[in-house]
Parts: sequence; C-alpha cells; structure tokens
Amino acid sequence: MITITKKEEVVLNQIKIFIKEYSEGIPIELIRKEVDFHEYDLIQILNTLSDKDLIQFDNDVVLLTDSEKEINAVNSKKDVEAIELNLKEKESYNLIKELVDDNNLVSRYILEGNLLYGDLKLSNFRMYHIILSLENKGLLKRIEKEDGEYYLLIS
Repeated sequence: MITITKKEEVVLNQIKIFIKEYSEGIPIELIRKEVDFHEYDLIQILNTLSDKDLIQFDNDVVLLTDSEKEINAVNSKKDVEAIELNLKEKESYNLIKELVDDNNLVSRYILEGNLLYGDLKLSNFRMYHIILSLENKGLLKRIEKEDGEYYLLIS
C-alpha cells in the first residue's frame, strides 16, 4: 500500500483524467491550471509521486505508470510519515525475528547492518528511531555481554 497526501491524490486523479487525452505525456502547465496549485508546490508533489513510482515526471511532461497499486490518502505529510514509520517498524520487527538466535539475541552490528543494507535499506536516522521505538514499546532490549552489545527480542 502506498500512502499519499490529499493534495497528491488530487494531482494523481487529475493525471488519470488527462492521460486519456494526452497518452504521450501531460504538460505540467495543464495540470497546474486545472488543480490551481502554485508551480513550486506542484513540482514537489509530482516529484513525490514519481519517487513512489506512481508517475513518470521528466522535462515538464507527466506520464502515468501502468501499476495498479493500492493507495491510501491522508491529510498531511506528517500522517504519511507516521504510517510509513509504523509499516517500517513492523517490517523491522519481522526482520529481527528472523535474525535472533535460540536465546532471542542478535548482535547489535548484525541487526544494524541488516536494517541499513538489507531489503529495508533504512537511513541511519530511521534505523535508530525504529530501534528506539521498539525499545520504548518493550519489544526490544539492548544488553551488554562480555563479547559485545546485543539486542534481546522480547516476545
């Protein structure tokens, strides 16, 4: 599921309408006039939609991607971040469950390496934020052993 803001949804819906007439690409000026957003805001929205692989945006022309993805629209970017973080927390927690040994322990470096460079490819900030969040929720606990730092998965 892809989470977008209401403004992004308005732009995306307008693109879906125009793509029937402009199959070779929709000029952004046409979209801007229809949705009545400032050009700077529209370009930010188009870049965000492009980053989420919902559209292709090049040289002032927009194309709709062929994907039929499930989309959830929320009121603000802050809501988008909260939802995405919750999804990343769940994915991270599931990854931790796969990494722990029989004693529910995983080395700090193995865990952080998998979060940073594994399938999730989290940034340093997001990784530490997720680990801290899981610790605050009582799902993960940092412990010191003689041979290094570990995380204990509390189940």
